[in-house]
Order: sequence, then C-alpha cells, then structure tokens
Amino acid sequence: MEELTIIAPKYFEVVNSINTVWVALCAALIFFMEAGFAILEAGFVRSKNAMSIIAKVIIDIIFGGIAFFIFGFGIAYGSSNGWISFDLGITDADLGLGLTISNQLFWFIQLGFAIACISIVSGALAERMKLWSYALLVIIFCSIMYPIVANWVWNPNGWLALRGFNDFAGSAAVHTMGGIAALAAAIVLGPRLGKYNKNGSTNIIPGHNLPLAATGGFILWFGWFGFNPGSTLAAVGNWELIGVVVVNTFLASAGGGISAMIYTYFSYGKIDITMVINGILAGLVAITAGCNVVDPLSAIVIGIFAGVLVDLGVIYIDKLKIDDPVGAIAVHGINGIFGTIAVGLFASNEGLFFGGGVSLLVTQCIGVLTIAIFSFVVTFIIMKLLKNTIGVRVSREDEIAGIDSASFGVKSYSTYE
Repeated sequence: MEELTIIAPKYFEVVNSINTVWVALCAALIFFMEAGFAILEAGFVRSKNAMSIIAKVIIDIIFGGIAFFIFGFGIAYGSSNGWISFDLGITDADLGLGLTISNQLFWFIQLGFAIACISIVSGALAERMKLWSYALLVIIFCSIMYPIVANWVWNPNGWLALRGFNDFAGSAAVHTMGGIAALAAAIVLGPRLGKYNKNGSTNIIPGHNLPLAATGGFILWFGWFGFNPGSTLAAVGNWELIGVVVVNTFLASAGGGISAMIYTYFSYGKIDITMVINGILAGLVAITAGCNVVDPLSAIVIGIFAGVLVDLGVIYIDKLKIDDPVGAIAVHGINGIFGTIAVGLFASNEGLFFGGGVSLLVTQCIGVLTIAIFSFVVTFIIMKLLKNTIGVRVSREDEIAGIDSASFGVKSYSTYE
C-alpha cells in the first residue's frame, strides 16, 4: 500500500505531463493556422489590398485574444445554465470536462478555435471594410457571440451537449458559425466596386498571387492535424482515437480535392486550382464534426460531397450578388452545415445509414440550424448598428486606390531602383 501511494502521484504527474505536451503542440499548430488564413486570403485578393488582409488577421489575434481572455472563455466554459455562463477570465475551478491539462492551457487551445472562427469572416469582407469597424466586430464576436455557441456545444452543461450533439472539433461551432456570420456581414457590407454590373452580369476579380494562396491552403491543411486530433485534449488513453481522427481528416480532405478537380474539369474544360484548394478545405471543414465517429470510407464520401458543394456554393452565392472574395461562405458555412448533418447519416454506431435511426440526425439538424440562425441574425444586427453609427465601409476613393495605401501608406510589393 505504501508503494502504491508513492507510485500514484508519479503516474498522474507523467500522464498530465504527456497530455500537456500533446495539447500544447496541437494548440501551437492551431495558432499557426492564422498564418494560413492570412496568406490564403491575401493571395485571393488584389495586391493593393493584400496588407489589409494581413492586418485583419492580426486584429483577429490581438483584439480577439484579449476579448476571449477577459470575457469569452468564462462565458463558454464557466458554470452554465445550458445557454450561457456569466463567469469571467480563466478560473481554477473544475470545468467538468475531465481535463488532465491546466485550465490555462485549455484556454490557449480554445483561443485558437475562437480566432479561427472570426478569421473565416475576415476573408468575406476583404477589400472594402474599415479596419477599426472590423476590430469592434472582432471584439464582440470573440467576447460574446462565439463563446455562447461554444457553451451550447462543448460546455458539459450546454443544451446541445446534453442532447448528444456531436461536433467533435467544430464544423458547427467554428465553421458554420464563422461562415454564416461571413454571409450576414457580406450582405450588409455590399459587393466590391465593379464586381456586379447593372445588367446583372458578374465581373471576375482575380486574386493577385495564387501560389501565395496555395501556400496558405497548405498551412491550413497542416494546422488541421492539430485542430482535429488536438480536440481529444489528451494523448494518454486516446492513442487509437487520435489515429482515427488523423486518418479521417486526411481522407476527407483528399476526397474534397479530387472531387473539386474532377468537377471543375468537366464543368469548365480546365481544372480550376483555386477551387481545388477550396475543395480540400471544404473536405476538412465537413469532416471536423464527425472525424471521431465515422469510418474511413465514410470520410472519403463526405469529402467528395464537400468538394462539389463548395463549387456549387461559390457559383450560387455569386448569383445572389453576395461578394465573397475568398469563398469563405461556401467553404465554411455551407460545408460546416453539411458536415454537421453528415454525422447523423454516417456515424458508425448512431448514423441513419448504419442502422442508428433518425435520433442523432434530428439532433444534428436542430443544433446546426440553431447555430446558423443565431450567427446570421446577431451578425446582421451588429453590422447594421456599425454601419449606421461609425460606418463599415471605406470611402470610394480609398477602395479604388486600395486599402493598403489609404490605411498604411505602403504597398505590399515595392520595387527599389
């Protein structure tokens, strides 16, 4: 007995240490995804606005990070009434999640999810939104809006968590939330000058640097192997689950890339590499909810559907005269919804296609539609309030000249003689 009392504390110290290293590494990968967002979006816009995109992602991190520290984390993971918590800051109390890492490290990995969610929005608002107005949107989003949804989904007392809603790493809480917020914000903000003609036709405004955008896509792809596996929140005891999540994450992304490549080739006669990039990302978004509960073949199928959905989504959104320069609404909003619902269809034990009935499918639909409606309505109201007070859009002159020179007095690319 005396030996056991000596060994037990050492055992738990080793377990906690291993899990701390695992989660810290995954959190760093998730944080690095912001570099992916920055250069993907910068490559997809014109060179005269590339620096403004970098600035918006920096704003996501610094303003969103402080907001999530002071208000957001407590609202998401404090003592919940099922819908919201009124705690502030990082508490040392037991969060009810069975963590074997510190609450401080848990805050940091959750910060990555919060700023990823708002970074989705930044791309849809590219080339025309005021930076300080955007900073206010980021503060509200990361301190209140996203944390409320995280409370529903991941707080052990959240109403969706209690219903058995399965959103392992955030197809709904992060991607649907961010993608639908991007939709509402883009509607209020309006399209870029020259995007749509009075006769109803659309002008293509190509990105200035597709290799840069592709590099951003690769960084996001790489970071996703922290995003999804890191949601296990522990390595010890989860070695098999981590393997399942990693394999499903990759297979869905590959399926999305393949289907986007084939679809664009047969639709346009040539492969659209920008849509292939978005197809890979769409596959990643779609599998994020169910990567823990589907089998590998299902992951491929989910990715294949996602790769086609993102193509169709981009075209349809453009037909509605909603200007989204980077395809954020289609990649994250449409495929976030699809991926969340797909759990109810493809989950190995409870999915409809595997004999599980409709119970999980109904829960998944209720959850993701509630999140989508909440995100759209609240974002629309906030953007309208900003528009009618401090304004949300740069002047016509600044938009024509480019936000970079107007706001920073520099160009992204300079030549020296």
